[in-house]
Amino acid sequence: MARHSASSKGSLGRSNEPPVLILTSLAGSPKHGYALTKDIEKFAGTTLGPGSLYGAIARLEERGLIEPEPGGRDQRRRPYRITGAGRVALEAAVREMRTLADEGALRLGIGVSLPVIGVLP
Repeated sequence: MARHSASSKGSLGRSNEPPVLILTSLAGSPKHGYALTKDIEKFAGTTLGPGSLYGAIARLEERGLIEPEPGGRDQRRRPYRITGAGRVALEAAVREMRTLADEGALRLGIGVSLPVIGVLP
């Protein structure tokens, strides 16, 4: 189960699910389970327990969204990487979250994020 760090106490919590967190981490580079946990803690402030982490990894692998890195022989430290289908799924999830965040910001009157188009101002 995903647990929030003490710094998030009093917040409404995060809407991110373990599969989205794992795909986000793997979009940066291949990682094994422990490295995934540490990376997710760093960028999301959320700790995934072993059951949540490895259950989500198994489901993502079954769906073809991640795959083991070739040559990873040690089962305990087998690195995973995101697949093309995983990138497409993550992109869709990020777009959906951005739409929701933008709507929430609009309704709160706190501004809206601008689309990233790779052009410097």
